[in-house]
Amino acid sequence: MRWVCVMTVLVGAMVGVTACASAPPPRPRAHVAPAPSAASHPARPGVAPPTSPQLPAPPMAADQPAAAVPVPVPPPAVAAETPIPPQVSIIEEPAPEPDEEELPTYDVPIILNSSVESHIEYFNTRIRDKFELWLSRSGRYLPLMKEIFKKNNLPEDLVFVSLIESGFNPYAYSRSRAVGPWQFMKGTGLKYGLRIDEWIDERRDPVKSTVAAANYLKDLYALFNSWPLALASYNAGEGRVGRAMAKSKADDFWDLRSTRYLRPETRNYVPKFMAATIIAKNPEKYGFTLNYHEPLQYDEVAIDRPTDLRLIAKVASVTYEDLKNLNPELKQGITPLGYDHYLLKLPVGTKAVFEENFSKIPEWEKTVWLKHIVRRGETLSSVARKFGTTTATLRDINHLKRPALRVGSTILVPTGNQELQVEETAASTGVTSASITVVEPLAGESKPFTYRVKRGDTLWNIAKRFNTTIDQIRKWNGLSQTRTIRAGQRLILQIAAEQS
Repeated sequence: MRWVCVMTVLVGAMVGVTACASAPPPRPRAHVAPAPSAASHPARPGVAPPTSPQLPAPPMAADQPAAAVPVPVPPPAVAAETPIPPQVSIIEEPAPEPDEEELPTYDVPIILNSSVESHIEYFNTRIRDKFELWLSRSGRYLPLMKEIFKKNNLPEDLVFVSLIESGFNPYAYSRSRAVGPWQFMKGTGLKYGLRIDEWIDERRDPVKSTVAAANYLKDLYALFNSWPLALASYNAGEGRVGRAMAKSKADDFWDLRSTRYLRPETRNYVPKFMAATIIAKNPEKYGFTLNYHEPLQYDEVAIDRPTDLRLIAKVASVTYEDLKNLNPELKQGITPLGYDHYLLKLPVGTKAVFEENFSKIPEWEKTVWLKHIVRRGETLSSVARKFGTTTATLRDINHLKRPALRVGSTILVPTGNQELQVEETAASTGVTSASITVVEPLAGESKPFTYRVKRGDTLWNIAKRFNTTIDQIRKWNGLSQTRTIRAGQRLILQIAAEQS
């Protein structure tokens, strides 16, 4: 019994509690989880490794019995963790690849099939230099064309029809006599309000022709309810495409394309448009390094009479070439007859200079002189009304002794500043510019007149007498190098105003 007591005392001393031999056996102690070690917790970024808690030994009370009383063991205290700031290193999204490109979007149906790919290859290889020129030229016209299509609630990508039709060239002329950036035939142009005659061809006007193209494309879409079919009709005509659909029972372009009812040119027209659009909207992908032309910008001024463009260029302090480039629709080098106020385009910033200088020019110097070949049924009074002048003026200038005019004869006509009576049939009866020729003025102040050739006259002595050249006389009168003059023939000459 003493040995047992000694052992109990030793055990009690180890835990700080005395027990006697008669006391009941001690209850088992509560299990305490071992403190985590550094090896069992790998270090995390920004977090200190946990340390082993130091638990204090429970104090011994003086009146406490020797028996061991179980003491609740608190959970191990863990050192306060440093808060982890939100870092990309915890959840990191992959950065986009530097060469990742944003794909272009289209507002018309675009697909990439073998036919479209073959046209892409054609533009990129066989006619690469020409196509690069077209793309560069597009910078001049795309902004205004897109704006016009936007106002008409049309897909803006349709502007690339002009790319494959003409390469954005207002002077483009096809073998089928289609003209301008949108390649209108004469009948279609007239139907959509474009004026086409010996003075002006509005198919070459980039603004007016684009408005007409927008209206035409809207009508084609309303007819077929499909842009591929509308584009095919733009090339072949709505009648031909409609008949092909009726014969083939096809209601989709790609089904219709596989039939024999479309010409090869029309079958390839839509894939050609798609290929050109794909390249035009992402030229860098296909290796094109472009120097886009500056966007078309201009001032507009109202001209109330036919006026020579050289005179306008002079008073506006611009070049004749710049004026022609801004007004490609003008065919005769003058503003056209038949307009009360013709809106002429001038380089930006020159309108005020032109208006100030033009108001100072005398009326006679503004007058444009024309050579008119008399047609059947014309009289002196009808010609005077047509060109805004008087019969007395025509009789005086042309030394006419009677009012009757001989068919095929040439008379000199000055144009006035009133609205002129351009005949309705001029645009439809095949009247060409051969019937009316603009007399090119001399440099400086000059006025034209008619001269009756006398016996013994030659071009050389006439040129010497009136201080001009033989070439100028030939040019004013449309004489070839081999044509001679005869006594009684009338020649149109121009002399300086101070000589008259």
